[in-house]
Amino acid sequence: MPEKKSENSVFRILDAAINRAAEGLRVVEDYLRMDLGDAHLSKTLKQLRHDLIESTAPIDADQRMAARDSVGDVGRQITTASEYDRTDATTGTATAQSLVQPNLARAQQALRTIEEFSKTVDVEVAKRVEQLRYRVYTVEKAVLTTMVSVQNLADARLYVLTDACDFASTGSLQKLEQLALQLVEAKSDVVQLRDKSLNDRQAVEAGRAIAAITRGTPTKFIMNDRVDLAMATNADGVHLGQDELPIADARRIMGAARLIGVSTHSIEQAREAVLSGANYIGVGPVFESKTKSFQTHVGLALVAQVAKEIQLPAFAIGGIDLDNVAQVCEAGQSRVAVSRAVTHATDPLDAAKKLKAALRA
Repeated sequence: MPEKKSENSVFRILDAAINRAAEGLRVVEDYLRMDLGDAHLSKTLKQLRHDLIESTAPIDADQRMAARDSVGDVGRQITTASEYDRTDATTGTATAQSLVQPNLARAQQALRTIEEFSKTVDVEVAKRVEQLRYRVYTVEKAVLTTMVSVQNLADARLYVLTDACDFASTGSLQKLEQLALQLVEAKSDVVQLRDKSLNDRQAVEAGRAIAAITRGTPTKFIMNDRVDLAMATNADGVHLGQDELPIADARRIMGAARLIGVSTHSIEQAREAVLSGANYIGVGPVFESKTKSFQTHVGLALVAQVAKEIQLPAFAIGGIDLDNVAQVCEAGQSRVAVSRAVTHATDPLDAAKKLKAALRA
């Protein structure tokens, strides 16, 4: 008789944990779909729910149902104040993150319960659920990073990439500093230093000059490609290409506070950047660029696809100027990254202001 009761208890525990995991995932999925409007992440959560059902299917459904005892569950009488509290500890107000994070934790804990107790019923189920649990950890990082990035870069529209002007040839930072001052005055949201002709010492000096000007302003300074130079210049972040350091490695070096952007040239790369924990992505090249040459151009089609599917801040890049920025906006993207359109303009301050105005229209 005791053995029978023990077996019944196992199925009861598994039934409750499977339901709990699915419920936690569904809450987050509904937020992503109906509030954040992120098709990529909501689809990812939906797939996790379906995979949970499939992975636990070998556990006899009739035995699960027979073992269920919602009325006699002593846990119904055990409550804590935090169960009904969805306010942020810092602000004291209800936030999406204070709702999403507990439900992801709920799903993770339930998956661990399923994994452990299913070892007594079906080891293969335990193995599949273990992999699901690790996937939820990855999704948690992507969801929370997206939410924070959407908030931190909510008003970011204009991203300007500049070289070091004539610093490498003249040894003077005057032109670069003048340009940086104009970009800050124009309320450019991000300024990136991208100059392959500089040696490391020159790049650090130029980067520190820009950082000194942007510090204390709404304009963020980003170093291109190099995590070490971003740290040396105390930049707000780094922008990585597809051949540069992986996001996970960059994050270990830079910590959570700094921004990590990634260049993407396909929807698959954009999706992967989200799941890897990028704070924003560049999408392009959209048009032919005089600054950087590419064999192919993804055009407005990818811009539209990313805008429809991904809510992580995305900046369209590649040959964008005042003449074609409206096409980018019509494709659904109101964030752009430019170079020559501003830095080589007769009046960079005016050019940046006009682009900002066009993006707000």
